[in-house]
Amino acid sequence: MNPVAVSRGDSPVILAFPHTGTELDAETAAALNAEGKTLRDTDWHIHRLYADLLPGVTTVRALFHRYVIDANRDPSGDSLYPGMNTTGLCPTITFDDVAIYEVGREPDAAEIARRLETWHAVYHRQLSAEIERVREKHGVAILYDCHSIRSHIPFLFEGKLPDFNIGTNNGATCAPALETAVADICARADNLTSVLNGRFKGGWTTRHYGRPEEGVHAIQMELAQCTHLASEELPFDYDPEKAAGLRVHLKTILETLHELALSGALAR
Repeated sequence: MNPVAVSRGDSPVILAFPHTGTELDAETAAALNAEGKTLRDTDWHIHRLYADLLPGVTTVRALFHRYVIDANRDPSGDSLYPGMNTTGLCPTITFDDVAIYEVGREPDAAEIARRLETWHAVYHRQLSAEIERVREKHGVAILYDCHSIRSHIPFLFEGKLPDFNIGTNNGATCAPALETAVADICARADNLTSVLNGRFKGGWTTRHYGRPEEGVHAIQMELAQCTHLASEELPFDYDPEKAAGLRVHLKTILETLHELALSGALAR
């Protein structure tokens, strides 16, 4: 099974999709319990949501499910949010704190090491290669990390999550002009809410690759799933009407990032 799908383009913008994959290797599939096999915490339909919004954009998509290994977690296993509830590099629970493995079949250290090399490392080698290719072409690369999550998950956060959740690790991962542009577009979106560096400040991908001083800018967008799904529960169907309204704003975001990169405003 190919762990990653890459589509190369000539834009300075790269879209990363670490959590839309639904494929399981045989070992993981056999060990998951009934809850785990629902794949509940997938970023459902996010690659469809962003499809064809920006001509020439490069996409890098993990095809494996995050329950195999989470491509947006630190390979060391260190928590991105110390002291806060979260899930690990190889999750053993859902975002609702429910076990996903048959008792006694959780991955041990050797299994985690196997998954790191087979899945996580392959995804990041290909993502790194695309970032470098794009930066060599344009002198700058913008990595836009695409995510979604259910709008109500008490285990992770209180209340209802805003619709747009922008993460730049408190401004460290991209130029201020990029952060401001995205935040302003989201703030102006009618009937949608937004927050900058709220509960989600950017995962390992954003924090690892975002080096604006070296010409690589990274920003994470975590969308509440109520903005584009018919329901945030099984079967997590895509809602074309909702999605169409959201895609207008996402298109504006990507076009703005593309134009800023080409303008020379982000030159080192």
